[in-house]
Amino acid sequence: MHSMGVGTQMTEVPSKTPSALQNVGWIIGCLCIAALMAAAGSDRGQTYAGLPLFALCGAVCFAIQWLAFVPAWVSRTERYFDLTGGFSFLSATAVAVGLSSQVDIRSWLVVLLIGVWALRLSSFLFLRIREAGFDRRFVNLKRSYSRFLMTWTLQGLWVYLTLAPALVVLTGKNHASLDLLTLGGVMLWCVGFFVEVIADRQKSEFNAQPENREMFIRSGLWSLSRHPNYLGEILLWLGIGIISIPILESWQWAALISPIFVYVQLTKVSGIPLLEGRERKKWGDDPEYQNYIARTPALWPRLPRLSK
Repeated sequence: MHSMGVGTQMTEVPSKTPSALQNVGWIIGCLCIAALMAAAGSDRGQTYAGLPLFALCGAVCFAIQWLAFVPAWVSRTERYFDLTGGFSFLSATAVAVGLSSQVDIRSWLVVLLIGVWALRLSSFLFLRIREAGFDRRFVNLKRSYSRFLMTWTLQGLWVYLTLAPALVVLTGKNHASLDLLTLGGVMLWCVGFFVEVIADRQKSEFNAQPENREMFIRSGLWSLSRHPNYLGEILLWLGIGIISIPILESWQWAALISPIFVYVQLTKVSGIPLLEGRERKKWGDDPEYQNYIARTPALWPRLPRLSK
């Protein structure tokens, strides 16, 4: 993601290889969580052909992963994994807006924001993997059928939960005019998006220099936060959640798990812990790295102190 791939950080699992039964358990767990979200998000929502539209979008998220898994397993390749993730966001959004009978300005605003984000991130990650030739996250994952399938299923859950507030906007029956809260959500999304883009660009340019091959980045936004790309990701999805608030009702409020899910995933589960674990193995004894860790926040930049 950026440094290792944002959304796809969910696919990084502990180094201890789980059994096939455990992998199946993970898959079933993902589907159960998705079913609960489908039930909550479909409450008071639109239907298509008698089926809840919000739930149909969830089915699209998983169907795309499983369809892409087949050639990926046959070829033992992860080359199109990130691209499939971005395509899933775009496809679920397109299905929602295409089958909705009540599309308004808020809906088109959400479509625009999701489209810009998904196209930018998925293309960035795809080009990065194409240049590298492989994705080290998948060296062991793609050796096991059940573990590789679990990885694609996890990505389906990541897409569905993260996209939940946007899908409620697109598939719900409630509508509201644009207000200051919506404007605040859009502004927060813009801040997060540009922080993410700038952080990615700075790290790509840093890594492109041969002399930096064995170095860690600590300039630009990376001097203010050890993971500014993750910060941007969290902020932009929080912005999407805020945009959805004026139209949420009843169980649809469960969709606001999206920014919480993104935050916990990146800071507690797989993002920062796994990435910094690798960094400590590589630079843990380096005094400069130790100093960087000590003075630079993991995520939120410190506010400058006002001089007396």
